[in-house]
Amino acid sequence: MSQKRSPWLSLVLVLAVLAFVGFSMIPLLGSVFQENQPSARATPATTPTVSSAKQAELEAQAKGYELVVQREPQNVAALRGLLEVRLKMGDIKGAIPPLEQLVKVNPEQADYAVLLAQAKQQTGDREGAAQVYRTLLASQPGNLNALQGLVSLLMQQNRPEAAIGLLQDTLKTATQVNDIKPGSVDIISVQLLLGQVYATQTRYAEAIAIYDESIKANKQDFRPVLAKALILKEQGKTAEAQPLFTTAVSLAPAQYKDQVKQLATQTATPQSPSSPSTSSPSTSSPPTSSPSVSGSSNPASPEPTADPN
Repeated sequence: MSQKRSPWLSLVLVLAVLAFVGFSMIPLLGSVFQENQPSARATPATTPTVSSAKQAELEAQAKGYELVVQREPQNVAALRGLLEVRLKMGDIKGAIPPLEQLVKVNPEQADYAVLLAQAKQQTGDREGAAQVYRTLLASQPGNLNALQGLVSLLMQQNRPEAAIGLLQDTLKTATQVNDIKPGSVDIISVQLLLGQVYATQTRYAEAIAIYDESIKANKQDFRPVLAKALILKEQGKTAEAQPLFTTAVSLAPAQYKDQVKQLATQTATPQSPSSPSTSSPSTSSPPTSSPSVSGSSNPASPEPTADPN
């Protein structure tokens, strides 16, 4: 029987381990058009405050783009312009129509679909968001942003078994999918995500098992080692965790060693499996930069934007 996670795992494991997965969890709506500005991380829930004059200017711009789109419904520049203006206005609901059209015009551009799912979820249309994610995963089963988005949505709906099943199915078909199109599914990243879901349910044995599998197959990658160390630390097994933290530090790229050391020295507040937790399932956005999924010393690229070019 699954248990709820402890607050410490929520704050440390989710923030730390998935921060190193090496992919953008989900591009944030508020910053998707601010290329090369990773520090600008306005979230969809944050409605920008604009002056009356600025609001009027944005409304005029939106009207102009709307007229162009009416004449040229497949004009990507106009659709993007309309989307950007509506986001600046804090009009997430109004951003959905241009996003839907962008998905139709550019079905191969996964970012548009992920942003559309985010927008639907933000406006309360969880079923619509799930459908967008599933449609994208049907054509791109290894799309990590879509996987993370759907897992996050399922966890918010208190459906951890559905999230686990989704990730297990992805891993089961990964080899076949990668044989057809190499690199389609990043197995270690999916394993890390599955382990994190197990951990949030305090299913520690299953989390450790998936991390051990990942460690065995990826001996130079510090992330599953760090994840296992955090799980053991959460259980109060500090003596077992310490060698793993040491190994994680030695394997981590130079720019992340300090972060791993900090995680090793943070104080955990373990709970017994029967202890209630008031935390609700959620996921957190990672730091702006993170190592690549291969565990190399090169940082991952900044958050993807919806720019298809």
